[in-house]
Amino acid sequence: MGRHKKSVNRPIMPDEKYNSVVVTKFVTRMMLDGKKSICTKIVYDAFDKLKAKTDKEPLEVFLKALDNVKPMVEVKSRRVGGATYQVPIEIRETRREALAMRWMIAAARNRSGHGMAETLAAELMDAYNNTGSAYKKKEDTHKMAEANKAFAHYRW
Repeated sequence: MGRHKKSVNRPIMPDEKYNSVVVTKFVTRMMLDGKKSICTKIVYDAFDKLKAKTDKEPLEVFLKALDNVKPMVEVKSRRVGGATYQVPIEIRETRREALAMRWMIAAARNRSGHGMAETLAAELMDAYNNTGSAYKKKEDTHKMAEANKAFAHYRW
């Protein structure tokens, strides 16, 4: 047991344009070297591109894309008697959201294109349509958990 006080999660302020806490979290996760204003501009540009591509509200498309990429289960390594098993474990909501955002950002960065706003918009569209590399990562995670379902009794 720790001797210090338990850490407290600070309240996150919603962003100015869309008044959404989720967008703020996404911007913060995407940020490099503390350049938040640049990152915010990239995300808003990507949202503008989404609005141009679809006739729907960009925040709606973003939240649906995030929901499509959120994994339900993941596998964790567990050593039992000299053997290492990949044990499927259900994920809590905050981790699901964090993983989905991380995968979306990584997929957008690995994509070739004309700037981060363009690639992020393309990745969000793909995730919205249940395609793209972030969605594929979720599917692969689920397949791995399904394949190792036999070791679920090693959960801790």
